[in-house]
Amino acid sequence: MTQPIRVAVTGGAGQIAYSLLFRIGNGEVFGADQPVALNILEIPPAMDALRGVVMELEDSAQPLLQDVIISDDPNVAFKDANWAILVGGMPRGPGMERSDLIAANGPIFVEQGRALNEQAASDIRVLTVANPCNSNCLVAKANAPDIPAERFFAMTRLDENRAKAQLAQKAGAPVSAVSRLAIWGNHSTTQFPNFEHARVKGKSVESVIGDRGWLEGDFMSTVQDRGAAVIKARGKSSAASAANAALDTIRSLTAATPEGDWFSAAIASEGNPYDIADGLIYSFPLRADGDGAVSLVDGLDLSAYAVEKIKDSEAELLAEREAIQDLL
Repeated sequence: MTQPIRVAVTGGAGQIAYSLLFRIGNGEVFGADQPVALNILEIPPAMDALRGVVMELEDSAQPLLQDVIISDDPNVAFKDANWAILVGGMPRGPGMERSDLIAANGPIFVEQGRALNEQAASDIRVLTVANPCNSNCLVAKANAPDIPAERFFAMTRLDENRAKAQLAQKAGAPVSAVSRLAIWGNHSTTQFPNFEHARVKGKSVESVIGDRGWLEGDFMSTVQDRGAAVIKARGKSSAASAANAALDTIRSLTAATPEGDWFSAAIASEGNPYDIADGLIYSFPLRADGDGAVSLVDGLDLSAYAVEKIKDSEAELLAEREAIQDLL
C-alpha cells in the first residue's frame, strides 16, 4: 500500500477544521488512491470537543484515512507530519486592534514553529490559515530554522476565490472562466486583488467588464471587506469557505499549474523581482510544476496604480513585522 501522507491540523475542534478534516480524508486533496493520516492539535479545554470530532471521523468510515492522532502538545501533533495546516490561533476579541491580535498570536506560532522544526518530516510543508496569517507564518518560519523557507505559505486563496466570484458575477460568466487573478500583499484590507492581469474567457477583465470605476471601487472594497461582511450577515466568521480555500491552496501547490495561469499564496519575499522588502511573508502570483517546486511569476508589468496598492500592503506588513520583532 502507498505510504500515507501525514497531515497535521491545528485548532481541530474549531469551525474551519470541522469543514476541513473530513475532506482531507475523502481523497479530494491528495488523490483517490492516496492514504492519509491525521495529527490533530487542540488546546486542553477543547480536547473533549475534539474527541467528538474524531468520533465523527470514525463514523464516516473513510477508507483512505489510515490513522488519527490527537494531542494538546505540538511536539506530538507535528510528529512526522508531511503537511501542517495551522488553523488554530487566538481569535480577535472585542476592542482588540490588529496589533493586539498579532502580539497575542505570536507566542503560539513561536511554539509551533519550534515543534515543527524538531518533529516534522523532512519534506514538511506548512500552510498558515490562522489570522493574521502572513505574520503568524513569519513567526513560525523564523522559529523553524532547519525547514527551508520555501516550505512556508500563508493563505490568500480565500481572497482570490472571493475576487474571482465577484468578477464572474459582474461579467455574467462562470467562476471557472476567470484566470490570472492573484492577490498581492497581506491577507487584510490592504490586499490588492490584481484585476489588471486577470482574464475572463481569455480576455482582459477590463475589456470584458468595461468599468474601471467599478473595478477600483466596489470590486476592491467588496473583496477587501468580505470577511467582515460575512460576519455581519452570518454572525460568525468564514469557515467553510476558508476550509475550501485551504484545500484549494494545497491542490494548487501540489499539481502543475495550467499553462498561462497562476494562483495566490503568501511566501517568503526574499529575492522577489517586484521590489518588495525582504523578510516578509507576502502574497504573489505563483506557479507550481507538479513535482514540488513552486515559483513566483516574474516579468509582470505593473501600472502605477498597482504599484501603489502593493506598496501599501508592504508597508502594513513591515509595521506588523516591527510589532513581532522580538519573536523572530
